[in-house]
Order: sequence, then structure tokens, then C-alpha cells
Amino acid sequence: MSSLKPCVDALYEGVDSVAGRIPEMPRSEVLLVRLLMLTAGALLRDFESKLKPHGMNDSDFRTLMMLYCAEDGSATPGELCLLAEQKPTNMTRIANALAKRDFISRSHATHDRRQVLLRITAAGRRFVSKLLPPMFPPLVASFACFSPAERTTFERLLKKLALHIDSVDTDACP
Repeated sequence: MSSLKPCVDALYEGVDSVAGRIPEMPRSEVLLVRLLMLTAGALLRDFESKLKPHGMNDSDFRTLMMLYCAEDGSATPGELCLLAEQKPTNMTRIANALAKRDFISRSHATHDRRQVLLRITAAGRRFVSKLLPPMFPPLVASFACFSPAERTTFERLLKKLALHIDSVDTDACP
């Protein structure tokens, strides 16, 4: 992972410059969102660099993980679109890519033959079980700057923000 310090420094300089020109700018909130996006982007780039040798990206892997986590290992494409925040066209691409690698299978739901059901295969489960463990040490190292109590607080605060954003009408114009 490349150094984020120059980006963090530039971010603060830029926000302070804008705040000097637009005093009503909510500096703290802008810094928080920009820092979250910068950090998330760096973590995502690092994660995707680990997936790339396996011919996957984040949305492919997230979809596979949702099936891996599902109690019966299955879901409809519509359910996966909602949870993975993907459009139906991209979910079709993802399902095709995962099916081509034999990580998932397609079938029709027994209660409604029109409904397609995606199910993780044994090969998909093996892939996840093999891929994940080597990713854990770098992930833990990324958060080593926090004490266990700080990680718990950080998680709680991020969850609180995520749930609060649902209640805020972000599409409203002033």
C-alpha cells in the first residue's frame, strides 16, 4: 500500500483553503467524509490487488461471500443486487463469471420456477476457505494502530453513522 500521508496532508490543506473561502463549510464533516473515502479507497485497492491474481474483483468476491454466508448457501439475483449494491446487469455479469469458474450454480426455485436461484458450490466454498486466511494478517496489521477498545468504539461509531445516513434525506437540495 502506498503512503497516504501526502494525500492526508493535501486533504487538510485543501479543506482549510476552501473553509477560508467559504466560512459556512462544515469543516469537520467534510474532513471526516474525505478521510473515510481516502481510507476506504486505499483498503479497497489493497484488497482488490489480492483478488486480481484470482481473476476477481470486490463485487465478485462480495457476491460469493454473501452466498457463502447464507444459511443455505443460496439467494436470488435480486436479493444479491440489493445487498451487494449492484445493478441487475452487473449482477448478471458477476453470476456468469462465478458460474464459469464453478463457484456458483444456477437453478430454479421450487416454489416459483420463474425465479432463478444462485447457490455456492463446493468449489466456491473451497476457494473462499483457501483465499481468506492469508488475508487476515494484513487486515489485522491495518488496524494495529488501534487498541481493542478503540476498534470496538470505531466499529460502533461507523455502524451508528451508517444507520443514521439511512434516515437522512441526502437527495434534498437546500
